[in-house]
Amino acid sequence: MRRFWAAAIAVALCTVGVAVTEAQAGTARGEPSPIAWSACGEGSLKSQGAECGFLSVPLDYAKPDGQKIELAVSRIKATVPADKRQGPILVNPGGPGGSGRGMATLGQHVPRQVGAAYDWIGFDPRGVGASKPKLTCDSDYTGYNRPPYVPSTPEIEKAWHVRTKAYAAACAEAGGALLDNMRTEDTVRDIDRIREALGVEKISFYGFSYGSYLGQVYATLHPERVHRMVLDGIVDPGRVWYRSNLDQDIAFDKAIKVYFAWIAKYDSVYHLGRTAADVQKLYYRQLDELAKKPAGSIGPAELTDIFLQPGYYVFGWEETARALSSWVRDKDPAPLKRLFDENHEQSEGADNGYAVYLAVQCTDAPWPADWKKWARDNWRVYKRAPFETWGNAWYNAPCRHWAGRAGTPVEVDGRDAPPILMINETLDAATPYSGALEMRRRFPRSVLLEGIGGTTHAGSLFGNACVDNTIADYLATGALPGRVKADRSDKQCEPIAKPTPLSVAGKSALSERLLLQRDIG
Repeated sequence: MRRFWAAAIAVALCTVGVAVTEAQAGTARGEPSPIAWSACGEGSLKSQGAECGFLSVPLDYAKPDGQKIELAVSRIKATVPADKRQGPILVNPGGPGGSGRGMATLGQHVPRQVGAAYDWIGFDPRGVGASKPKLTCDSDYTGYNRPPYVPSTPEIEKAWHVRTKAYAAACAEAGGALLDNMRTEDTVRDIDRIREALGVEKISFYGFSYGSYLGQVYATLHPERVHRMVLDGIVDPGRVWYRSNLDQDIAFDKAIKVYFAWIAKYDSVYHLGRTAADVQKLYYRQLDELAKKPAGSIGPAELTDIFLQPGYYVFGWEETARALSSWVRDKDPAPLKRLFDENHEQSEGADNGYAVYLAVQCTDAPWPADWKKWARDNWRVYKRAPFETWGNAWYNAPCRHWAGRAGTPVEVDGRDAPPILMINETLDAATPYSGALEMRRRFPRSVLLEGIGGTTHAGSLFGNACVDNTIADYLATGALPGRVKADRSDKQCEPIAKPTPLSVAGKSALSERLLLQRDIG
């Protein structure tokens, strides 16, 4: 499933003009050389005094003397006295395909300055961002002028088959041998190389969304190397990846109905319907109308993508509702276009995150080759959950034609892993709550914190005191809430709060928001 990043973790990246030297390259066998750190060039990393560098790792770990690739890494060092330091903590924002180099700034959001005891390490995974090579296949692919997602005619279905097959072919040409070495296990090996380059026996890890799966696999393969681990938005380790995407379709349909109900609650503001059912009917009516006559560059596929954001997060609910209202009431598509453009960059190399997403998910495990199975499964789910099912199906359809070799997923087993803190809101659509329960069963020393009834995906360290203070306690001392015997969460918190429209909340809410924006930069 495509991944959006909340404002709390969408931090600016740095630009580094540092060449990779022989000293950085390390040895092909054994431990790599230490990373040659230098000041980051710009953005939040520069303002916080972060260091940046590169680490050379094997393209193919089965051929350690062969071709090398370079991982872009960053570091914000601990500021507490040496005897109080906790060592490095690596951060991954998810995706797969998310650029994580800017995530070294995450430590500032941990309450009570607990983050100051750690060296916060950000990194762009292989193929991502500033790492070399950067995988990009077709920069225009996820932009405008796409067919409707629902294949209601043979012509629409054929158009998507042509598009998805062509994108896979473009990636085969652009990626070459990289595509055979993009599995989760490869990134886990890279994480352990970073650990070695840092010169430590153990690391901590903070993973959002897909990053939770990286953490699960790392803790399975190297439990003795884990100090502390926080995983937010838990991937189901038993359903990688074809089945997990079908699970998401059902979960997103539930989440968007929560959003429709919120819009209806504020009908005096948005005038889109007084009940959730009314708003839902209006939304699907807009899809039908846009299929007949797009609003400029906004067709049904673009509108679906715009509404996917509020399916992920409560952040941005107001903006999306206002944009739809502007279109329905005033026939002004500009606000919708602005929202689409914000989450769908269309510059050169803009498909990097999507290309890497496919490179990982298409090869972590085999996907069905027979389109009849895809069609049968997706039409079945669509009848129950029409909101995102076909958008998600076409998003993943290049996997049918992917050039990289598919492997067998690691059997995730946390019986030897140390205590881990897991976080999931009940109605998280991107990583359904059932996955958190499955991981909890496999990691008997783990503890699950649940945001009761919430729909936000991976929203920790965004000001929810119940959640964030639990994280701070754990990172400070290893203390976790008690684990219950039942098959459920161990601690419950209120979810990330739903917004109140500014026209309802008044100026005091605006003042609070401006303060929050200033604080999170």
